[in-house]
Amino acid sequence: MNIPHGTIVAIADGERLNLFRNSGDAAAPQLATITDADIAAGNSGSGSRHQSSSANPSDSQQDEDGFAAGIASELNRRVLDGKIDHLIIVAAPRTLGELRKHYHKALSAVLVGEIAKDLTGHPIADIGTIIAAA
Repeated sequence: MNIPHGTIVAIADGERLNLFRNSGDAAAPQLATITDADIAAGNSGSGSRHQSSSANPSDSQQDEDGFAAGIASELNRRVLDGKIDHLIIVAAPRTLGELRKHYHKALSAVLVGEIAKDLTGHPIADIGTIIAAA
């Protein structure tokens, strides 16, 4: 997958969000860390709060879903504010599924691609290589 110049790359899981900007070009991406946002994890995600049981998600899963909804809200805000023109989202599969439920149509319009993979904690060079190979 090409990473156009200026593309924001969001790397997320249920607990962390790392944002990078490609300061290189599509053929030779150079990802640089940009200031991460404070994510409001108070959202309940796609479900409502229930007691944990075998039939209901655990509190930690609901917290992760709420965090994913908070990530989507922050990315939606940045797109609507004109701060993101191109976006690639790389997230753990479950987190990516939850994120998709909250995409604004403007975010969908600037989305260059998605990768269902947990890359949080990986070195920046590895992230660029993995995305380029996708």
